[in-house]
Amino acid sequence: MYSAFLLVHSLLRWLVLIAGLVVIARAITGITGRRDWRAGDAAGVRWFSIALDVQFLIGLLLYVWLSPFIRDAWADMGATMRNAPLRFFAVEHVTGMLIGIALAHVGKSKIGKAADAAQKHKLAVIFFSLAMVAILLSIPWPGMPGGRPLLRGFGG
Repeated sequence: MYSAFLLVHSLLRWLVLIAGLVVIARAITGITGRRDWRAGDAAGVRWFSIALDVQFLIGLLLYVWLSPFIRDAWADMGATMRNAPLRFFAVEHVTGMLIGIALAHVGKSKIGKAADAAQKHKLAVIFFSLAMVAILLSIPWPGMPGGRPLLRGFGG
C-alpha cells in the first residue's frame, strides 16, 4: 500500500505544478490584456486547489501512517536533524508544502472576495506564484539530498 500511495503522490505533483502554472499564466494574461475574470479563471483556481488538497491528503497518509522513512525519522529527531535526506522529508518537505497550500488557499479566499477582475488577477499572480515557489522549493528533485526520480514508476 505504501508503494502505491507513494507512486500516486509522486505523479500527482505534475498535475499540481501544471495547474499552478496555468492559473498563474491566465492571471498574467488577464492583467496584461485587461480582461474580465472568466469562468476558466475560476475553474483553474478550483482545479489547482483540488489538486493541492488531494496531494496533501495523500502526503498526510504517507507522513502519518504509511512511510517507514518518516517513522525512522521521528524515532530519533536528533539524528534526523543531522541527516539531510531524513530532515528534508521529516521537516522541510512538509513545512514548505504546508506553506504553499496555505498561500494558495488564502489567495483563493481573497480572490473570491475581490471586487473587480483586475484585483482578482493581481491576487492570483501574487498568491499562486508565492505558493508555487514554496512548492517548487519543497519537492525532492533529483540531485538533492533525498532526491527522487522525476517520474517514479517509469524508470526515470
